[in-house]
Amino acid sequence: MSFRTRLTTFFLMIVIVPMVGVGALVLRLIADSQQAKVDARASGLATAAQSLYHRSSATALAEARAIALNTVLHRSPRLARELERLRVRAGLARIVLRQAGQTIADVGDRSAIAPGEAVIPSAPGGEITVTVSSIRAADFAADLTGRGVGIVVQVNGRTLAATPPDAVSLKLGRRGAASLDGASYRYLSQSFAGFAGQRVRATVLSNDAASGGSTNSNRLVAGVFIAGFLLLAFAFSVLASRALEGQLGRFLAAAQRLAGGDFSAPVPIEGKDEFAALGAEFNNMSVQLARRLDELSDERGRLRDSIRRIGETFAAGLDRQAMLELALRASVDAVRADCGRLTVRREAEGQLVEILRIGLLAGFEEQFLESERVALGSSSYGEASDDGHGVAAITLGSADAGGPVQAMITVGRSSGRFDDDDRDLLRSLANQATLALENIQLHVQVQRQAVTDELTGLINHGRFQELLSAEIEQVRRYHHHVGLIMLDLDNFKRVNDTYGHQQGDVVLKRVADVLRETSRDADAPARYGGEELALILPHTDLDGTFAIAERVRATIEALRILRLDEAGELRVTASLGVAAASGAGDKDGLIAEADAALYAAKRAGKNRTVRAPNVAAKVGAAE
Repeated sequence: MSFRTRLTTFFLMIVIVPMVGVGALVLRLIADSQQAKVDARASGLATAAQSLYHRSSATALAEARAIALNTVLHRSPRLARELERLRVRAGLARIVLRQAGQTIADVGDRSAIAPGEAVIPSAPGGEITVTVSSIRAADFAADLTGRGVGIVVQVNGRTLAATPPDAVSLKLGRRGAASLDGASYRYLSQSFAGFAGQRVRATVLSNDAASGGSTNSNRLVAGVFIAGFLLLAFAFSVLASRALEGQLGRFLAAAQRLAGGDFSAPVPIEGKDEFAALGAEFNNMSVQLARRLDELSDERGRLRDSIRRIGETFAAGLDRQAMLELALRASVDAVRADCGRLTVRREAEGQLVEILRIGLLAGFEEQFLESERVALGSSSYGEASDDGHGVAAITLGSADAGGPVQAMITVGRSSGRFDDDDRDLLRSLANQATLALENIQLHVQVQRQAVTDELTGLINHGRFQELLSAEIEQVRRYHHHVGLIMLDLDNFKRVNDTYGHQQGDVVLKRVADVLRETSRDADAPARYGGEELALILPHTDLDGTFAIAERVRATIEALRILRLDEAGELRVTASLGVAAASGAGDKDGLIAEADAALYAAKRAGKNRTVRAPNVAAKVGAAE
């Protein structure tokens, strides 16, 4: 067999055999990709169904709480009619009342789902459970139905809604494939809480044709491309074998010189045929390669300078998570690492937890742990190497600055240990990132101080005005209630004059603690000014505001405050004024009415709560 034949055969073998394998792999990947699109669409539809169900349940919970808070419910012949009017007015799908384990009223559509439940503990005859739904199964299905999409909603095997209607006949499990009217679907089922402990099962169906597109056409295109490539490879192999036969020796020698780094000796060129042109291009490639190596060396220097500049920009950022991720990526690029990870301390005394990983850590695990242990020990930098692997860890916010390590960056590479230049780059990036962390912490601290009263820890006057304005806007838009309590300590000047202002500060702090402890999570306790405090109560009418105010007043009256001179205890009382608005609220008017009620309490003898009568009239009219 001639050299030309052997060369042609060898070329065909190294091209055709891999391409056949690649072709099979491409066809398999096309099929897997189409199936992945279908599965991804089904999962997305399931996520949308879950989100819609939980959102509807949250809305129903809010309505149930509103009914439990603002509606007087007791057994009566008219209870069902009253609930039906309430349901229609609120736009609800179903309302169920249960007392002592028995249903006392059930109005609305039995196909309602996504219920929310609230309890009326002080109802006559015992605790009443209010269960409300704001959406029917048919509406739920309609919201999720679209092109190539279906949904089946069932309760205990009974179908409440199905789109398309023929989907009722399908026998559906947890997930899988189904066929309906000649169309292929992928389905995924989820279970949710329903009325009276029942489980609502929602199954989404995604049409394969709508999700995945045409697999056969993609395979045809891939097959034509592979066949064309194989034909071109065969033709090229024949031409290349003929062209390379005479020039192989000279090109081999030139390649050996290039492999040794010698770019000075060009390939000899004879004649003016294609081989001569190839030789000229080979020589030109040698020149370009030598020039490119010089350029790469210069570019590496510029890259290091750019990375240093990136590090300097860290100090201007205020996004802690984004800054730390940028620090990790810059570190990996700077030292040409194959992998890296970022660990942070989420709490001041908590553990370092990995939040981001780049690349695969396989083969680096022991070196990562060893380098991080060293970095957390006596120095802020740790390094470990084994079997040609190099790993380095650098801490951010180290103990050298007097505080705990806030984060740590660890990078690894398989190309060998790190040199002094790499270490300097990592330390430079760590220093700049540490400075950025300090700036972020200072920014957060300044923001917190801008809205917080330094003595009591409550929100300050300015923040109080902002929050009350926002609540009043909600009142105007949605006709909710908002309550306001104004509180003033009785005879506080006498405390300051008798026991000193430091004792007065202690009293204010203890009263502020009472305001915090007796308020709800949604409420906003504030220091209005001096010894006057305030409490904003969203979604609370005048009666509810008065009840909370009385609880605050009684708790303050029961306080026993140790004197700073350890000569006994102090007792204080407070006068409170309450007001509430609903419908057309006005912030300044609400404050003025609560303040007027406060001074009425002062005039009436102190240590009491007075409600603003004119505001109460407004609330009653609104209801």
